[in-house]
Amino acid sequence: MRRGLYLVTPDWDDTARLIAVSRAAILGGATVLQYRHKTASPALKLEQAQALRVLTRELGVSLIINDKLPLALAVDADGLHIGREDGELPALRAASGGRLQIGVSCYGDFKRARAAVSGGASYIAFGAMYASPTKPEAPVAPIELISRAKAEFINVPVACIGGITASNAAPLIDAGADWVAVITDIYQAADPQAQAAKIAALYL
Repeated sequence: MRRGLYLVTPDWDDTARLIAVSRAAILGGATVLQYRHKTASPALKLEQAQALRVLTRELGVSLIINDKLPLALAVDADGLHIGREDGELPALRAASGGRLQIGVSCYGDFKRARAAVSGGASYIAFGAMYASPTKPEAPVAPIELISRAKAEFINVPVACIGGITASNAAPLIDAGADWVAVITDIYQAADPQAQAAKIAALYL
């Protein structure tokens, strides 16, 4: 997966709108898309994930599925992203046949990051880096975690999430973040392609 803007989808039931905005953001320079919809029915999740798989293949970016290993396998995704409640990394890796990249949310917990790397995580994610409209209750993670992780885990990419926008992403990238994950600043933008391009440009 290429470094850069890591899109995370909002809880939209309108599949056509989801695909249209995702397409615009990818054309703006996003390199990874994570499908995350916490409230959708299983049927809608499958419909949307299949549509996003077609889109990401067409435009040459990676598709990650949040939480759901069966869904990731059903749509032949590139990876799976897991949090605290989503199962154990070794078991998920075995169940996937080792073919999925698996990212692990580490919040602000460096011990969890170390355990994830030891368990074979493909990448680790810290956050919320800033106050997040998606998870307003999430504690803010210190930016120092990024540079610490990059120094200790030489070959493991680091992602960041939580309240990230085109105007506040630069310090995270300067600290070494391989990906900045964005939801609201892209999906609620008047011009998603232009907004994505602003963030993508920070990696040039």
